[in-house]
Amino acid sequence: MKTSVIRRATFNAAHRLHNPAWDDATNSKVFGACNNPNYHGHNYTLFVKITGEVDPVTGYVMDLKDVNILINTYVIEPLDHQNLNLDVPDFRNLNPTAENIARIIYEKLRSALAADLELKVTLYETENNIVEYPG
Repeated sequence: MKTSVIRRATFNAAHRLHNPAWDDATNSKVFGACNNPNYHGHNYTLFVKITGEVDPVTGYVMDLKDVNILINTYVIEPLDHQNLNLDVPDFRNLNPTAENIARIIYEKLRSALAADLELKVTLYETENNIVEYPG
């Protein structure tokens, strides 16, 4: 009986969408206000969905307290109140789009989960801009 547990978390971070191989005009045309040289920030909302078999002894797919610890370790501590471009090594050479942020979060969490558990990451950059990364 596969069941999913979902944990919600929030973090705040600044970033700038920019391709260093392009000139300023091209970056501005493609990324618009998100290319602001002084950066801009978002209040991100993250949903981490873990799917697996319910343990007959505990009744859990995974203890949500443990999911919370993983999110704090791999997402909140390294990303919250950071400039993603300048402060987070994962984005030194990777444009910190919502798509790339979701993928990096997925990869970090996936590495800490048992292989038999499925993972999906949903990241709200704004209430209207949402990215889902199912791995």
